[in-house]
Amino acid sequence: MPQADARPKVLFVSPNRIGEHVIASGIMREIGRRWPGAAITVVASGPSSAFFRSAPGVERTIVIDKAPRAGHWRSLWRQVAGSRWDVVIDTRGSITAWLVRARERYVYGRRLEKGQPKVEMIGALMGLDRPLEPELFIDDAAREIARTVLEPQLAGGPGPGPIIALAPIAVQPGKSWPAERWGHLVEQLIAEPRFDGWRFMAIGGPGDQPFAVPMLAAAGERGIDFVGQGDILASAAALTRADLFVGNDSGLMHTAAAAGTPTLGLFGPTQWWLYGPRGPRTATVASNPVQGEFAPIEDLSVDQVLEAVLALQARYPVGSPRA
Repeated sequence: MPQADARPKVLFVSPNRIGEHVIASGIMREIGRRWPGAAITVVASGPSSAFFRSAPGVERTIVIDKAPRAGHWRSLWRQVAGSRWDVVIDTRGSITAWLVRARERYVYGRRLEKGQPKVEMIGALMGLDRPLEPELFIDDAAREIARTVLEPQLAGGPGPGPIIALAPIAVQPGKSWPAERWGHLVEQLIAEPRFDGWRFMAIGGPGDQPFAVPMLAAAGERGIDFVGQGDILASAAALTRADLFVGNDSGLMHTAAAAGTPTLGLFGPTQWWLYGPRGPRTATVASNPVQGEFAPIEDLSVDQVLEAVLALQARYPVGSPRA
């Protein structure tokens, strides 16, 4: 008779949103460190599921998107209840984590929220006294999409040059800097001598095209349109080729930071001190820079953002080593 699989069976319920997934992505490497050779089943939302396509140890990805009357949790229960798990890790704090059979459980709860950056809270969820730094697992398919889009545009324009990626949209209401200001920002950057020869890449998901129109119009032949090109992993691959990133508080902002790209996050009525981009090559500019206080993101002026972009570019010029 064939022997039973002796590898540890791990059920990992990842966060729902892309940005929160990236913040929690260090869990994947920690699973491999703590339970070598683990067979991992991941629960993910549709948009973030691509991150697990080439993640080490992942044998199965269960996609669940929110359904009325918690139907997504009932669907998940039907798919995991019949198994006995060695480890359950649940970043969403769902009842499912407590109902399935498991030897060890690591389940998110409000007790973990102590005012620290979220990546540190992820470390605490896993019982650690250190943060688990975000990590991306980008496959060849994603890199090929990025190459197919970027290289012809770089060759066909005024010559290859450094790329600044601009992400003008955030899903959550109130987090998106006005689209016309992105156009004004590009105009200012084009007039800045240190950005001579730079290309301006608009990046976003399907449906974000209207928000990219002003910046692409301002960029003209120096613009690159990467909006709606492939999935989030393809966007991650494109961001590894960028020399600078500027974007709203969004999943793409966290993805750019995890890719090691110098990243500037724009913040309005959200907690920049908790959700700012993670990493040594990052910065934030907030409509209200006082921790614990907020202001509409519309209060951010083009001059404020331009100053922050120039400061980040000066700290990490083209060719500086990535994190």
